[in-house]
Amino acid sequence: MMRFLRRTFGRQSMRRYQSPDERDGKSTGGVGTLPHPHLHQQQLHHVPTVVTGGAVVHIPAAGNSKSVLTCRVLLLDGTDVSVDLPKNAEGQDLFEQILFHLDLVEVDYFGLQYMDAEQVSHWLDYTKPIKKQIKNGPPYTLHFRIKFYSSEPNNLHEEFTRYLFVLQLRQDILSSKLKCLYDVSVELAAYCLQAELGDCDPQEHSPELVSEFRFSPNQTEAMELDIFQKWREFRGKSPAQAELSFLNKCKWLEMYGVDMHVVKGRDGCDYALGLTPTGILVFEGPNKIGLFFWPKITRMDFRKRKLTLVVVEDDEQGREQEHTFVFRLDNAKSCKHLWKCAVEHHAFFRLRQPTHGRAGKNDFVRLGSRFRFSGRTEYQATHGRLRRTSTFERRPSKRYPSRRQSTVKASNPAKAAHLSAQNNPDANIYPAQYKQNIPSAHEHWHAAHPVQPAQQLHLAYPVGGRKPTPDDWTARKLSNSRDENYSYVQEQNRKNSGGAPSKMQHDNLMTTL
Repeated sequence: MMRFLRRTFGRQSMRRYQSPDERDGKSTGGVGTLPHPHLHQQQLHHVPTVVTGGAVVHIPAAGNSKSVLTCRVLLLDGTDVSVDLPKNAEGQDLFEQILFHLDLVEVDYFGLQYMDAEQVSHWLDYTKPIKKQIKNGPPYTLHFRIKFYSSEPNNLHEEFTRYLFVLQLRQDILSSKLKCLYDVSVELAAYCLQAELGDCDPQEHSPELVSEFRFSPNQTEAMELDIFQKWREFRGKSPAQAELSFLNKCKWLEMYGVDMHVVKGRDGCDYALGLTPTGILVFEGPNKIGLFFWPKITRMDFRKRKLTLVVVEDDEQGREQEHTFVFRLDNAKSCKHLWKCAVEHHAFFRLRQPTHGRAGKNDFVRLGSRFRFSGRTEYQATHGRLRRTSTFERRPSKRYPSRRQSTVKASNPAKAAHLSAQNNPDANIYPAQYKQNIPSAHEHWHAAHPVQPAQQLHLAYPVGGRKPTPDDWTARKLSNSRDENYSYVQEQNRKNSGGAPSKMQHDNLMTTL
């Protein structure tokens, strides 16, 4: 493995693949070529998928300051928080307002992320003014999300922290950032239903209910049936137990918590570096081809578009040898962003406490920037003081038209609208931006086969052994329609009343039909 990595990223033969300008240190800058389609990159992001319905919250500025800075922060549960701050406010001021609003204690795993003009994501630096970091605004739009995925979710002490982790991982799965096998997807979806709806009741719930949720980008009707069956097996689990089981299942996924960045090798091909709690993964397309453990990385620095890693490995005789690997990025800005993310991952997961002061000759990082990780490490986060009790409210997941409603809509739009209004009475209380977070391909379910008109269906209609006349067909269609409408309305009234329809409802039905 090391031989391949040295051949691909080794420093000595790198110059053969560079242009004269690159060898002279001249960089043209700008946005480079698009990455390989199979690479999951952290740098380029679409708007995160929201799996729960949101609300709008406004936090006014303190005092009577007329010069304010408006920031819009989208939380993991879909809440849209508008915060007014002094015009020279730093990132820490905004982060503290969000933490106070959430009443979050285990804050070290989270961060605020924003997009630049090229749609490259960056983490907000809490030590710098907001308006000097974000150029798109005001208002400045940011996303509150997980920055460091816990290497062991059982070390998360608070139930609310675990709930936020579940929301983030559901977004990662639905956006295909975190891929998992079919059986794992079914089990994770069943845990989500158990946490939100409680025990499965076959008399009240059905696979059609599952189709109102979005758990997987490739969700099918057969998958929803398997989710429903698996949900029945989790009877008795509390929401906290179901969410902890969800996290313990996710932590074994290969791409759990991997922060991906696209780089180039000496051959000019696209590769990816994945930052993890244990080290740096190297990917070629979807295939993992190498891993640099944090203890084996003795130095990491960058200069312009080149990121350099010095790694120590044992040779065949057991002697340590030092290898230098050079990775190239599209521009200096992306290179510095990757370097900063790697420094933070190393400090958070590897160190007991962050280092302070000027960098020395033998430090892990010593070139490229004065940036140092200023937060707390995972060790400090898991050994801190915690409050005794805390309470919070789980927000319901976004609900979509079920498969049955989509089928009814194709044949009877009026009935579909009536059914959708009954099953989603609060659909209009959320802002419009939270109704289009799922790509259009997942917005509505479609029947596996087109609904055929009634006159094209083959119906057995023996009438005294003779061939049915047009009048017979008309009478039969009216009877079928009446029976179908009666069953449909009766079922809806039973659901709305919580049981069997009353005699008055039955009489009203007969009068209507």
